[in-house]
Amino acid sequence: MGRLKAFVLLALTVSGLLAGALLHLAGAGAAGDVAWAAVTCVALVPAIGWVVSALRGGRLGVDAIAVLALAGTLAVREYLAGALIGVMLASGRALEDYALHRARRDLTALYERAPRSARRYSGGEPHLVPVEQVRPGDLLLVPSGELVPVDGVVAAGLALLDESALTGESLPAEHAEGESVRSGVVNAGSAFDLRATRTADESTYAGVVRLAQRTEADTAPVVRLADRFAAWFLPATLLLAGGAWLLSGQPVRAVAVLVVATPCPLLLAAPAAIASGLSRTARHGVVVKGGGALETLGQARTLILDKTGTLTAGRPEVVDIVAAPGFHADDVLRWAAAVDQMSSHVLATSIVRAARARRTGLPQPAEVRERPGTGTTGLVEGHRIAVGKAAAPASSEWERAQRARAALDGAMTVWVTVDGEPAGVILLRDAVRTDAARTLRRLRTAGIDRVVMLTGDRADVAESVGVVLGVDRVLAERTPEAKARAVRDEVAGAVTVMVGDGINDAPALAAADVGVAMGARGSAASTQAADVVLTTDRLDRLADAMDVARRSRRIAVQSAAAGMTLSVLAMIVAAAGALPPAAGALLQEAIDVAVILNALRALRPARGTRAVVDATTESLLRRFETEHSSLRPPLELIREVADRLSGRPSAGDLARLREVHTFLTERLLPHERAEERRLYPALERTLGGPEVTMTMSRAHAEIERLVRRLGHHLALAETGGPRPEQLDDLCACLYGLHAVLTLHFDQEEEAYFSLATDSAV
Repeated sequence: MGRLKAFVLLALTVSGLLAGALLHLAGAGAAGDVAWAAVTCVALVPAIGWVVSALRGGRLGVDAIAVLALAGTLAVREYLAGALIGVMLASGRALEDYALHRARRDLTALYERAPRSARRYSGGEPHLVPVEQVRPGDLLLVPSGELVPVDGVVAAGLALLDESALTGESLPAEHAEGESVRSGVVNAGSAFDLRATRTADESTYAGVVRLAQRTEADTAPVVRLADRFAAWFLPATLLLAGGAWLLSGQPVRAVAVLVVATPCPLLLAAPAAIASGLSRTARHGVVVKGGGALETLGQARTLILDKTGTLTAGRPEVVDIVAAPGFHADDVLRWAAAVDQMSSHVLATSIVRAARARRTGLPQPAEVRERPGTGTTGLVEGHRIAVGKAAAPASSEWERAQRARAALDGAMTVWVTVDGEPAGVILLRDAVRTDAARTLRRLRTAGIDRVVMLTGDRADVAESVGVVLGVDRVLAERTPEAKARAVRDEVAGAVTVMVGDGINDAPALAAADVGVAMGARGSAASTQAADVVLTTDRLDRLADAMDVARRSRRIAVQSAAAGMTLSVLAMIVAAAGALPPAAGALLQEAIDVAVILNALRALRPARGTRAVVDATTESLLRRFETEHSSLRPPLELIREVADRLSGRPSAGDLARLREVHTFLTERLLPHERAEERRLYPALERTLGGPEVTMTMSRAHAEIERLVRRLGHHLALAETGGPRPEQLDDLCACLYGLHAVLTLHFDQEEEAYFSLATDSAV
């Protein structure tokens, strides 16, 4: 029943009960009985409707007991008992409707985003027409920033498309003239002409909408907790009531049994606990669309996660800057960012953001020209700078090495030339979220048995992320339809949660038992198709929601079981004739109050799988995390110097070696020693002993050993530069430092610094 009807019923029954009581106190007993009988009838009408509705659905729920109890009190003229049952039912329904009222899956976001119009050429000029009028063969203009309205092929120009909504790939895809493109993707580059090959209704985007609708229709609603007990409780109640009447010859005993058997503990305990759980999840920045979704989330055993924007940050970030011989990485980044600050390309934005994060001053460029699909050129400090694709084929051994490395790392490359000479390459990658690994461990602790990564991205990129995070299975290069099919396969084996953020995830979210959308930066379609929405861009909130869901469900079941046990004992006493209907109704009310109070324990915060740190430790974590951010970029200088020494050593290498050693001794080692003195003891107190930091302390010792070894090499090289017999060990020392420091930083950020994020509620 609707929330308004439930509260109207509650108001009527409570008013009638109080009116009858006042009339009895005033000496008008007959009028009071009429008022109570009226309350019983008011409650009986919807109760019959609930039973009929259940029968139409092929179920006979415990509401049937309430109908028999209400009718029985009227038959034996126990009007007070009937009125009390009416109030109990009304209050239970009101609370249940409030708690389980859910915003059902609504796919309006898919419709709102769907292309409404297209720019069709007529007489050599583009004219705006409704997308329904587009026919195969029509020539269309797709301006920058607009959606591709229908499926087609590129007729003129180069199409640079953001396809993340359909494929999950965070980097834009290029499509040359004659290549096919799909509707629903965004033109991230310059305008291009499109030759339509399908109508709007036949195109890819419309298919995604239909798929989501069909998948949603396949999802069955969660049956109320009370009905799970009906299979045995209803027959047992009728047998006991009938036996009491038959053996005693007193129908009032049967009514008394039915009164105390009225399943309000079931009707009240679950909604109260679930409503409390919904309140707790909201405080964690998680919107759960109804009690059914929260209850199912608490039963989940399989977790499926999209990659882009869910396990990863969802945007490319600069991961390395490799300078060519004769150039410096800082200069390469500064020149590239100076030119790219005039570009709207997604990779240009990432490069400019990286330069500003390093507080690199950006000179003003001149004569900037952007060529779609090739890159951007401009004059910077008197040099002609080109940023973009590399010339093919590779012109040097260094360039071939960088291309091979980028392919192995699954990274995107942006090449920088100065006056026509290769100066360096910038590698970009969609980084794994720092809280992803910890969150997956928490979810496994909470009861998740199987973790699957499901993505439309390339298999090699997906596998690299899956290995780092330790997922059980990686499904890559999946279309929206294939994603939904994969989710259905998992649903067949266990209660399954699907987490995603793109429009391409909407059908899969609808196919899962519980769909979870990354709502902070995800698409509106995925948010609307999901049962659970994470309103902050933090994956760890999913683990919080899982903790709350499991605890709320556990409390709901405990409360219902305790209430039903007490009810069964009261039924036995009533069958023996020691508990009249009115007293039984009052006893049942007391049981209800106790059940509700116990169920409201779900409102209280609980630790769950979260590691809680005190304020002092959290402050230290945030301090050292900030220092990590400033120390990470110079780490690449170590590798750069090692590359130079392992190739063709030059006179300038000694100065670079000194620069590396100065960074290590004056900035990095003081940071590591401060961690050892201040942060690690605090973590040991919080996490339970020195074992939790032992591995990291060993890494600190290895870093210090390598830095000292490097110092010895530097002392030997001070006269005349590095000697030939030093080079092998010197390079090994530098490469070792780079590898150990990179891994050590990643481990600290994942194992320790994520605790500060984890504890911020």
